Parts: sequence; structure tokens; C-alpha cells
Amino acid sequence: MKINGTPYRSVWLDADGHSIRIFDQTKLPWAVEELVLSDEEAVAHAIRSMQVRGAPLIGAVGAYGLAMALRRDPSIENLERMAAMLNETRPTAVNLKWALDRICAAVRNHPPERRADAAYAEASAICDDDVETNRKIGEHGLELLKEIAARKKAEGREGEPVRVLTHCNAGWIATVDYGTALSPIYQAHDAGMDVHVWVDETRPRNQGALTAWELGSHGVPHTFVTDNAGGHLMQHGLVDIVIVGTDRVTRNGDVANKIGTYLKALAAKDNDIPFWVALPHSTLDMSVRDGLAEIPIEERSAAEVTATTGLLPEGGVGAIRVAPESSRAANPAFDVTPARLVTGLITERGRCEASEEGLAALYPERV
Repeated sequence: MKINGTPYRSVWLDADGHSIRIFDQTKLPWAVEELVLSDEEAVAHAIRSMQVRGAPLIGAVGAYGLAMALRRDPSIENLERMAAMLNETRPTAVNLKWALDRICAAVRNHPPERRADAAYAEASAICDDDVETNRKIGEHGLELLKEIAARKKAEGREGEPVRVLTHCNAGWIATVDYGTALSPIYQAHDAGMDVHVWVDETRPRNQGALTAWELGSHGVPHTFVTDNAGGHLMQHGLVDIVIVGTDRVTRNGDVANKIGTYLKALAAKDNDIPFWVALPHSTLDMSVRDGLAEIPIEERSAAEVTATTGLLPEGGVGAIRVAPESSRAANPAFDVTPARLVTGLITERGRCEASEEGLAALYPERV
């Protein structure tokens, strides 16, 4: 996608051909700063600290991190040790393990002197695959938005935009390009469709601000709202469809996503509003049947809840405490939305119901 008219991916090789560059997402949306990652420890820190975030992007950056580790020590022992270390940085999103497993499989049968080059090539392929996957997700999701626009035209509401509510950030900055949940929105806007996005703030990390920054940079009309406003908007007929991304989808269609997604799904169900989940193949985990029982939910620092980060009145970015000093805080980073609340899944292979049968029809080789 573009920043001020210049096209970017969210991760790319530096001029030395070994380090990678990312956008420091802890500085967004207030400042656009590039960050160079030169070794696996820097990659691990960037993932843990959410300088990079978004399941597909975490996988791509983790893959490059493992390639960097093999430049230093190409042994199989180091490969396995560093893959385990990187995988522990964020436990909920399955894309990271998927990408690390791809690197391991790609290099294991090479002689030591060729393993690093093979790993870099595979990491690059993972990035290219993500871009094409998300472009196709956008095409299949666009059809849903076209159907809503056509229905409004038939009902004499042609001047009313297609109103989408989303949660967290599932745009290009959370992937290598295009995004998942935002890809249909970008493609609708680029096709000339009148579309408006309700953007959840997504406390405590406020990833909705990244969504707002992305949409604004691309010229997509949007409104930033509190997390608790979604149900109200739905009750008053101001939401036509909910589209979210995901960090892991189980074989039966349960969806792990940013905390608060479950509540949006409940509100959508109560108001008869379609609730769709956009996912790339790398987010599908067919080894898990019961998302609520089996998906590990990351518990992040309480400091993310007791304080918030933003642009200070006097200038500069800083954190301010919003909770009493004596109060404890809990910070589960994700929740699980049961398949029964999901209208359907949008994948690069098409759309399907959130069920084992629906996923098996699109991904028979994964069953």
C-alpha cells in the first residue's frame, strides 16, 4: 500500500541483503519511523514489544529472524533452538509457528554452507505468498460489499455508503501488504464504491488507531469509535457488516482474535448483522478442534491496561497512568469467538461457512 503516495511493504530487506527493515509500530500513528533488525535477538524483541504485530507479519518477520540466526550458526541444533526461541515470543497467533516450520523444512536437507541462503529465499517466498493471498482475500470479500451496495440500490438507498465495522488492525501494516479484513475495503474504495468504516479503538494497545491511520492514508472514509460503541451502532442500523481478522482459526471454525472480538460477534448476532472473518491459509490450525479449550491466550503486561500511550499536549509521545496506583490489572490479549457466531470465513480460496465441512471443502489437503 502507499504512504504519502509511495508504495511500501511492511517488511523488506535492507541494502546489506541480510538485515530487514520494518515500520516501528509502537511509534504509529504519530510518527512513521523505520527500524533495522540485524539479528534474531532484535527480531524477537521487535515481536515481543509489538514493534511488529499482526499475525501474518509476525510470521514473515520471524522467518527472516531464523534466517539471520543461520548466518551466525547454520547447525541443525541452532536452527531448532532459535526456532523454539522465536516461537515463544507470541503464543496465540499460529502464523509464527507456520512460518518457522516452513524455514526449518526448507533448509534441513541443505549442507550447512547453503542453509542461510535457503532460509532467506524461503522467507522472501513467505512474504510474496502473503501479498498474493491477501489480494485474493480482498477479491472474495469485495463481493460481499458489492451485494450490500446492490441491495441498498434496489431499496432506494443508493446514496448510503456500505458501512463496515472492524476491530483491531487487520490492514497492510499487520501483514506484508493489502491486509486481511481491510483488503476488501481497500479494493471497494479503489473500485469507486461508497464505503465507510467504523474503527474500534481496540484498547489497551489502541490498534484501531493504526487502522484509522491506514484508512486515512489511503483516502477511505472512516470514523474512530470507542470499543463499547459497536453494539449501539448496530442497534441503530448504522452497521451493514462486521469484518475482522484473526490470529488462529480452528478446524471447526472457532476464531481467536484481539480481545473484544467475541463481544462484537455477540452484538452482531443479536442484531442480525453478518459477522465475517478474513483469514489467510497460514492462520488455519487444523490441529485444534476446540478453540476455547485449546488455544493459548497470551497474557500481556498489566502496564498496558493501567497506562495508555499517546501524543502529549506539549508534544512528543508518552504514557500516562489511567488507573489508581493501588489497582491490579489483567490483560488477556485475545479471546475466542465460537464458530456458531461467525457468519462465514473469507479466504484466498473463496468464502465458506465456519465449520469443519466448510474449511475441508476449501482446504481438502489440510484435513
